[in-house]
Amino acid sequence: MKKLFMAALLFVGIASFAQDGDGGDMDQRPMREQRERMTPEQRNERQLKKLTADLALDAKQQEQVKQLIAERSAKAEKLREARKEQREKGTKLTAEQREALKKEMTAEADANDAKMKGILTADQYTKWKKNQEENKDKIKDRIKERRDN
Repeated sequence: MKKLFMAALLFVGIASFAQDGDGGDMDQRPMREQRERMTPEQRNERQLKKLTADLALDAKQQEQVKQLIAERSAKAEKLREARKEQREKGTKLTAEQREALKKEMTAEADANDAKMKGILTADQYTKWKKNQEENKDKIKDRIKERRDN
């Protein structure tokens, strides 16, 4: 009986150990780590390739979109650095600062939208907006899943 109990414990321990490596939240971590290891230029290039494939961009559009992605990436990097500094200091944004940041980000998104509208054809722009909405929904779902867990 003791041997059977020990064997069962050993089996359960091995089975649970094996599942830890490939189950649940672990599926998302390797992608995040891989994305973080990429340089900003690599991320920009990957995004450009995806947009080119999704929207069938021509060479002129690719150059314009590449420049737009680089600008957005630089602004995002500055924001990340500012957030990192703030976390290190242990301070939080006030309600007014959060509201100002939200307005600034909305203005940036609107400006980006207008620039993309000028670069893309009507069909490409419609498809791009649809993809943007789908991505927004996916992000909301992920956030909801994290909160529920």
